[in-house]
Amino acid sequence: SALTSNMKVQAKLLSEHDKMLMDAEKEKMRANLLRAISHDLRTPLTSIIGSGAVYLENSSRLTDLEKTDLVSHILEDSNWLLNMVENLLSVTRINNETAKVNKSLEPVEEVLSEAVIRLRKRLPDLAVRVRVPDDVLMVPMDAVLIEQVLINLIENAIVHSQSTEPVECYVEDEDTKVAFHVRDYGIGIPPEKLVTIFDGSSYSWTASASADGRKGMGIGLSICKTIINAHGGSIGAVNQTVGAEFYFTLPKEEPNIGA
Repeated sequence: SALTSNMKVQAKLLSEHDKMLMDAEKEKMRANLLRAISHDLRTPLTSIIGSGAVYLENSSRLTDLEKTDLVSHILEDSNWLLNMVENLLSVTRINNETAKVNKSLEPVEEVLSEAVIRLRKRLPDLAVRVRVPDDVLMVPMDAVLIEQVLINLIENAIVHSQSTEPVECYVEDEDTKVAFHVRDYGIGIPPEKLVTIFDGSSYSWTASASADGRKGMGIGLSICKTIINAHGGSIGAVNQTVGAEFYFTLPKEEPNIGA
């Protein structure tokens, strides 16, 4: 009886400890997202307002080329904001209580293809090489969220790598999981940023990134980590001999809680 009571107490303590860890993780996620949002939303909005004001106040004195340039900047920043809104909306698909997502078996090839199609609507000149295993891979996931992760990683590789080479996106079938890779052949990531690149504080990939911050990636990579964690997977980044590689894994099966 004493042993049973002790086990119940220990189980309760473990449950409370797990809840505290989960709450702390959710609070950290909120703080990171708020910090990233305050940075990444302010700059493009300021740019749109500034470009619009210049156009309206100086319309009669601007050349057609200058007008086109201002409108192009407004369009670029508007698309950037749209992508960030899509990122933020994706977080609402994650259960607030359990920090988990609703999964269904999805074909990996179709999810990857849909991500490329969605990104190509914003970047018509997108150059990406896709490679998937010959066998059909069905993996439990929220397809919309994983597409968003792939879009973020591929777009970051294009924007920040400063490379003219196509981005490689490929999938590897491992024993108990499936690994997704996004590889570029650019300038790589500063080693000191590899540790914090997913925590929402890495607003630029390199020291040479534009000072206006329009290419900040705080929201995108922070949300990637949140989405993959909610799927029970892992995510990381490494430098290669040439360029950088981002990767994430998804388990092939749901964990057996009773095992």
